[in-house]
Amino acid sequence: MKKVLKISLGVLFLLLLVGTFVFLWNKTRPEKEVFAIVKPHIDTLEKRAVATGKVEPRDEVLIKPQISGIISEIYKEAGELVQQGEVIAKVKVIPEMATLNSAESRVNVAKISLEQTQRDYDRVKELFDSGVISKEEFEQSETALSRAEEEMQNAKDNLEIVQNGIASRNAEMSNTQIRSTITGMILDVPVKVGNSVIQSNTFNDGTTIATVADLNDMIFRGKVDETEVGRLKEQMPVKLTIGALQDISLDATLEYIAPKGTEENGVVMFEIKAATKVPADIFIRAGYSANADIVIERREGVLTIPESSVTFEGNKTYVNLLTSDSTAVEQTFERKEVTLGMSDGVNIEIKEGLTGDESLKGEKITTPR
Repeated sequence: MKKVLKISLGVLFLLLLVGTFVFLWNKTRPEKEVFAIVKPHIDTLEKRAVATGKVEPRDEVLIKPQISGIISEIYKEAGELVQQGEVIAKVKVIPEMATLNSAESRVNVAKISLEQTQRDYDRVKELFDSGVISKEEFEQSETALSRAEEEMQNAKDNLEIVQNGIASRNAEMSNTQIRSTITGMILDVPVKVGNSVIQSNTFNDGTTIATVADLNDMIFRGKVDETEVGRLKEQMPVKLTIGALQDISLDATLEYIAPKGTEENGVVMFEIKAATKVPADIFIRAGYSANADIVIERREGVLTIPESSVTFEGNKTYVNLLTSDSTAVEQTFERKEVTLGMSDGVNIEIKEGLTGDESLKGEKITTPR
């Protein structure tokens, strides 16, 4: 038994010794680097700037009342289409007591004045019919009666306006009916029946009854940082990617670049706007977040290689040409100077130095021992 144990320990010792020797031998072997082989190819390069923002209507119109009161009826909801002049809501006027008393008093005074003028007119007419007075005096009395009647009508209209917000003879121009000023879609109706509203005047903006916009005329509004804004110009093509619409991109045209930037988190940002072309079969909701790719520079049909294959030394750039057979175990390379052009961050243009038939040293792929 002891003999078997000794033999087992000896074999184990020999295995450990051999394993250690093999490990140390592998560690001392020189590395043999193997690189991927790439070939130049004809491609199209684009240099882009990216902006984040949202798509929104070019113009959003706030519909406000021209009279103060309480919302009595709402005829439209958010999402409905409206035509210019179509009624959205109706306001019920709540008159002030002082104004109401003044209007009623004006009616009473006008009534008294009209009755007196009417009696004077009747007397003058009898005298005129009898030939006692001249036609001029009769016409003066007739004119006074017409003025009194008009004043009476104005007083009644004023009382109706105070009570109802509209005079009966101008019902088609009622301020109590809140109408859309443009044709478009209602984006929001922030009021409900029973809410008090304030008219728009020189002292305040008034209560918003509804927000209406034309969703066929959309723009992208976003921001780019100061490192990229200097390369942007108006009328540049833009590609919009909307997060809510998968696999759909929209064409747009850059139409505005802010002349002044604003600082956000230590970075100066400039606002941009791009007119968006919305296909008829796609519905874009106002406020969709979007990313804009702005094509700053584009080169078509140029000879390109991966930028990782280029070596930079001072003001010169080089590539490594494969000089050995592609099937050979040992790879050998020869350095050659080239002239570079535009880069998109992945591939770079070769202006001079390569014909397109060469094989170039790429990234290292394995390091066997």
